[in-house]
Amino acid sequence: MTTPAPEPLAVRAKALGLLSLLEDWPRYRDQPWLAPLLEREEQIRAERSLARRIQRCRIGSFKPMADFDYAWPRKIDRDQVEELFALDWLDSAANVVLLGPNGVGKTMIAQNLAYQAVLRGATVRFLTASELLNDLAAQETSHAFQRRVAGYARPRLLVIDELGYLSYDHRHADLLYEVVSRRYLKKPTLLTTNKPFAEWSEVFPSATSVVTLVDRLVHRCEVVAIDADSYRLREAKERTERKARERAARRTAAAKATTGKRT
Repeated sequence: MTTPAPEPLAVRAKALGLLSLLEDWPRYRDQPWLAPLLEREEQIRAERSLARRIQRCRIGSFKPMADFDYAWPRKIDRDQVEELFALDWLDSAANVVLLGPNGVGKTMIAQNLAYQAVLRGATVRFLTASELLNDLAAQETSHAFQRRVAGYARPRLLVIDELGYLSYDHRHADLLYEVVSRRYLKKPTLLTTNKPFAEWSEVFPSATSVVTLVDRLVHRCEVVAIDADSYRLREAKERTERKARERAARRTAAAKATTGKRT
């Protein structure tokens, strides 16, 4: 005698942990409000889970890609950037490097990619290069260090932002190599940098592991090169010009008002 298959609604109620409902299941199984109740509970829990995962990965606030001005850079492969949002590289454990000068939108793109990865269900950790390296360097024992490296190897996607803005010693290059190597061919790393790979020896002076680090990072890697003037400087200039126009308009309005009173 075959065991009857469990009822779909009962399976959903069990997954939600609604034990009191299951204890008196014959009473509730045919109620018209049962399916909408389970659907709403699933929706609420999914939203809370997403909010927790976004908070844990520390993406921070960011502008959506709809605000990215592709007409501003002198060089950017829009098709390449848009293809990244299919997240094929996430499934194949291929790295992504966003390369370009300060203020051209590298972090914005990285944040949007990380957010889409979270929506896909991936675990994500987002932090700056200085946060990563200083944290690893602060570990006082080998056991603590290995535990920390294992923590950075664990997320499905690790995003390292702003490499190249500060200089480090050779030990920090070894620390970064340890993280990249631990994730190599297993899980993708997304990195933003303002330094071409040929200049990484300036970021890590006297470090013998730089060549090997770059080799591990760029093997099976999508490199997005952006050449543009700083968006932030452009926005600051536009804001200054707008404020100047507003002040001029107020002065003109005040002068007209004064003239009107005199007449």
